[in-house]
Amino acid sequence: MITSTDGVRLAVQESGDPANPTLVAIHGYPDNHTIWDGLVPLLTDRFHVVTYDVRGAGGSDRPTAVSAYKIEQLVEDFGAVIDAVSPDAPVHLLAHDWGSIQIWDALTDETFGHRVSSFTSVSGPSLDHAGLWMRGVTDHPALALKQLLSSYYVALYQLPWLPERLARTGLVDKMVARSSSLGRSEKVLPPAEPTSESESLIQLYRANFARRLWRPRPPRVRIPVQVIAPTEDIHVTVGVALGAPAPWVDDLRTHTIPGNHWMVRQSPEVIARLVGEFIDELAHETAS
Repeated sequence: MITSTDGVRLAVQESGDPANPTLVAIHGYPDNHTIWDGLVPLLTDRFHVVTYDVRGAGGSDRPTAVSAYKIEQLVEDFGAVIDAVSPDAPVHLLAHDWGSIQIWDALTDETFGHRVSSFTSVSGPSLDHAGLWMRGVTDHPALALKQLLSSYYVALYQLPWLPERLARTGLVDKMVARSSSLGRSEKVLPPAEPTSESESLIQLYRANFARRLWRPRPPRVRIPVQVIAPTEDIHVTVGVALGAPAPWVDDLRTHTIPGNHWMVRQSPEVIARLVGEFIDELAHETAS
């Protein structure tokens, strides 16, 4: 367990040789670190792979205050993790969904940008980038409308007590089952304890969405970023995934791949390959 700056304890898992470059993988909503179980063995031959349960999930503490889930505090959590697992060397970063949404602020030079060598984002744009992107596609209202319809549940999650009650009925489980079945003949089950984690992590939406989307402060990112956008992702459309970061990332590389929002669980070999190729490409460019 690692203790963050506000006293919340985070459950951290490490695999592979610590002498190798460190790759930190951060899960999203309503998951825990087990979403990376298929991917970790594919990368431990060349990386020291670190996963952790974000606050409110898995074996980590579950604070109840909305303020405890602000992105600013989640960035502090990330800092506490890399201080513990890679204090003397920068890390590579892989994140999905809310794991990615929360971490864009950490990538600026003023925070932890100098401690991250690369960032691979899957289905998780910065809320600030997304807020400005929504304003900028007024000439293409269908793109904005498609993303708004994809994010229908966000407005529901702003309400008091009702989302938690609905989560106990299995609503979130059904949402995950539906979106995970797109483009596939079989369904992929949600992670262990989805309902209890859904209840805690609903605070992510209350703490961040309104203020970030309506009063965006877009982070300028200078480290290399790879964005992976699944074509059948009904939660984060290809339009916002690729378009939102484009004006704000100095070195942006993108991949559009077949699959749905849960590609990191369903096709870990694809994600592992793209991460490895991206890091190899950067190493080659540095050496040239």
